[in-house]
Amino acid sequence: MTALSSNAAFASQAAFRAIMEAFARPGDIRRISAEAAPAPLAPATAALVQSLADYDTPVWLDPALAATPDIADWIRFRTGAPIASEAGHAAFALIGDAAALPDFALFAQGSDEYPDRSTTLIVQVVRFSGPAFTLEGPGIKTMRQIAAEPLPADFAERCALNRELFPRGVDIVLVAGDQAVALPRSIRVSRGP
Repeated sequence: MTALSSNAAFASQAAFRAIMEAFARPGDIRRISAEAAPAPLAPATAALVQSLADYDTPVWLDPALAATPDIADWIRFRTGAPIASEAGHAAFALIGDAAALPDFALFAQGSDEYPDRSTTLIVQVVRFSGPAFTLEGPGIKTMRQIAAEPLPADFAERCALNRELFPRGVDIVLVAGDQAVALPRSIRVSRGP
């Protein structure tokens, strides 16, 4: 094993640990770094894709990311993951334009027997600031507040509908640069304090 591949393996393991900790503690911001990836793919998005995707996990790109062919080539080369042509066939969906976040119903929701067959949305935002959301549920002692922008005005309502489907539904990771926040389908998300 070369030094380069050894470093990549350690980085992938670190990204995997960070995102597992983020899902265990929803709303906590985790720093996840990666090697360079084609813009506009955020460093944390690139690290998560390298850590989580493989030949058996199709990745869907929203129009903002699909417009840069280098991104699909990079994902295929780095992970072996196929690029899904339909959102509903993806294990992971990468969203480069958070303000135009597609309806969650377009993605795989899993089933009561196999809830793990749903899509995880990795949504790139510009920053973790702006109007606050309140999070409650598993992994949160009482409640936690986060802020991220831009997100659709109805983001909290979409998350509430998603939670009603539990154990089905999508999981969400918000990414800003080299930072990530996990919003599992099991938590309640509401607007404001």
